Amino acid sequence: MIALQHAAEGAGLQFTIATGPGQLAGLVTATDELVVMSEGLFVDPGKALPLLEGRTPVVLVQPVEGALAAGFERIDINRATAGLMRVPGELVEQLHQLPIDVDVPSALTRIALQTGIAMREIPAAARSGTAWRVVRTEAEAFALEDDWLRSRLGDDAGRSPGRALARIGVLSFGSSLLHAGNASNAVSLAVLASIAMAAGLGWFGLAAGGFAFVAVAWVLAEASRLLRSAERQALGQPLPAIPRADALGWAIDLAFTALILVDTPRFPGEPVLAWLCVPAILMMIVILLPRVVEGRPRGWISDRALLGLVLAVASAFGQVLLVVRLLCAILLAAALLVPLRRHG
Repeated sequence: MIALQHAAEGAGLQFTIATGPGQLAGLVTATDELVVMSEGLFVDPGKALPLLEGRTPVVLVQPVEGALAAGFERIDINRATAGLMRVPGELVEQLHQLPIDVDVPSALTRIALQTGIAMREIPAAARSGTAWRVVRTEAEAFALEDDWLRSRLGDDAGRSPGRALARIGVLSFGSSLLHAGNASNAVSLAVLASIAMAAGLGWFGLAAGGFAFVAVAWVLAEASRLLRSAERQALGQPLPAIPRADALGWAIDLAFTALILVDTPRFPGEPVLAWLCVPAILMMIVILLPRVVEGRPRGWISDRALLGLVLAVASAFGQVLLVVRLLCAILLAAALLVPLRRHG
C-alpha cells in the first residue's frame, strides 16, 4: 500500500485509505464514479480497460461455469461476477444501511444490479490463461507469477539454442528479478560486464575466452529483452524507438568484430581495408540474412551464442581466419537454399 501511495501521489493524485463503508461514503460524492475491484483480482489492464470504457456504468460478469471454483461470486443461475465494475458514486450512500463489516465490493455489486446498472460479459479470450484470475493464497500468487511470465515470453518452439537458454534463465530467475524492481537493468549491466571481460581477454591475447564471454553477453542481452518486454506489458509502456536490447546487440557485434581482428594478424603489405573486411563481411551477413530468410534457419543464423562458441573453438586451434571465411560461404549458401521471407 505504501508503494502504491507513493506512485499515486507522484502522479499528482490524492490517495486515501478507507477501512470501512462509513469512511468510503464520506470520501465519495454523488457526482463521482467508482471503479471497484474485488480483493485479490489479477487482471490484464489491456483487456480490462476497454470493457470499462463508455458513458454508461457497467458491471462486468462472466459465465458461472468455472468462475465459482476460481473464486468469483455467483450473481444468478447463469452468471458470476468478474470482480470489476464502474458505478456511480451515489450508490455508496446505500452502504449506510448495511452492517459495518460488510464486504464492500460484493455489496456494491448487488446494489448496482438492483438499481439497473447494465451487465457486460467479458469475452472468453479475455478470461483465458492468466489474464483474469482471483488470487486467494500466497501459493496461488507464486504459481500465477510463473504462468504470467511464461505467457509473456511466448512459445519457445523453433527457437535457437542461445534464445532457448535465455528463456530458461528468465523463467528460472525472472520472477525474483522482477520483484526486486530492477530486472532488465541488472541483466543489462551484466551484459556490459561480460563485454568488458571479453575486451580485457582480447587485449591480453586470449581471444578464445573473449569469444566465450561475448556469447554469454548475447544470451544475457536476449534475457534482458524478454524481461524488458514483460516489464513494459506490466506497466503499459510503449515500445521505444530503439530498444535497449538492440543497442546491446550492436555493442556485441562490435565486440565480435574487434576480437576477430585481434585474432587475425595483418599480413605484411596487406591493405587495412582488406584486413577489416574479413570480420565486417561476416557480421553484415549474420545481420542481413535473418531479415530475408524465414523458418528455423533464421533463428540459428542470428544466434550470436552459437557464433561465439564456434569462434572460441576456432581461436583455440588458431584457425579464426579460416573459420570466418568458411562461415561466410556456408551462410550465403544456406540463404540460397532456405525459403525467403514473403513481404506484403
